[in-house]
Amino acid sequence: MRVGVVGVGVISEQYFASFERLPGLALEAVADLDRARAASVADRLGVRALTVDELLADDRVDVVLNLTIPAAHAEIALRAIAAGKHVFGEKPLALTVADGAAVLEAARAAGVRVGSAPDTVLGTGVQTAAQLVASGAVGDPVGAAVSWTASGHEAWHPAPDFYYRAGGGPLFDMGPYYLTTLVHLLGPVVSVSGLVSRSARRRTIGTGPRAGEQLEVDVDTHASALLRHASGATSTVTVSFEVWGSRAPITEFYGTLGTIAVPDANMFGDPVELLTADDRTWREVPATAGYVDAGRGYGLADLARAVAAGEPHRASGDVALHVLEITEAVAASSASGTVVTLVTRPDVPPLVPLGAEPHEA
Repeated sequence: MRVGVVGVGVISEQYFASFERLPGLALEAVADLDRARAASVADRLGVRALTVDELLADDRVDVVLNLTIPAAHAEIALRAIAAGKHVFGEKPLALTVADGAAVLEAARAAGVRVGSAPDTVLGTGVQTAAQLVASGAVGDPVGAAVSWTASGHEAWHPAPDFYYRAGGGPLFDMGPYYLTTLVHLLGPVVSVSGLVSRSARRRTIGTGPRAGEQLEVDVDTHASALLRHASGATSTVTVSFEVWGSRAPITEFYGTLGTIAVPDANMFGDPVELLTADDRTWREVPATAGYVDAGRGYGLADLARAVAAGEPHRASGDVALHVLEITEAVAASSASGTVVTLVTRPDVPPLVPLGAEPHEA
């Protein structure tokens, strides 16, 4: 499948690094609002640099990899779909559930696919944890707990403005990694109770040519939620740009016969640990499922395989829309003081067989 990339910012380098080991994908062209940056990337990678309009209209591009800022995700996706192209985008799927649903509806009408990050959940870390859950290694599901905290991305990102605009903040930026993991482990969420807040702390860029510049903050920077899953289990989630130090990230799955320590869902292949009722010590579990040594772009390669095979792809737009509905519900619950019932109910993607390559799984 021939790939056209829109947006060649910081995250794009992780995708480019994966392409050489993904034979189901061929990088065809790149585009960026900064045309000089697109030209530099294209020259280095030996592909064409196009304008956004040119790339979306190009017959040699089969799928658009949408790495724009969150505010542009839905617009670029809809334009690509209108041009008859598949789309795989960074998270979130869109800024609102309504916009995300419009993207999926347009794709269905056009007969093309929509995929979405995070595809980290397809690596051996989360997939091995999901296989343990499915095998009954820790008994019946009881619940799970997630905590991811940091002081804020301005400490390391040279242009972090979009993290503090609509579609940013810890809930929309980091939340999808952990919420998608919970969906893979416990199934879809049926109701949400949440609280969000922000401090008055001034945010200052810490690196790059704009170091020392202060940022405007338009989003909530601390969020906590209680989720009820269709399985009857519950999970708790805390994500924050307000914490100067903690032992997070933590993701734990609780069953009637033990606990699974799930590796960081922002990574692909960190080890899983298991503690059972009959052996009250933590032990590392060998990988039993997932793409080995995976990286960003494996979800796109899985989509290309699924299109060729006529099968559902794993990093699906349906799961991404569900995760977007969860994040939107957290803020809505905080504002109203009520429990929010969700509408979407995606299928949980099948496990990735251990050692499979994305073009054959």
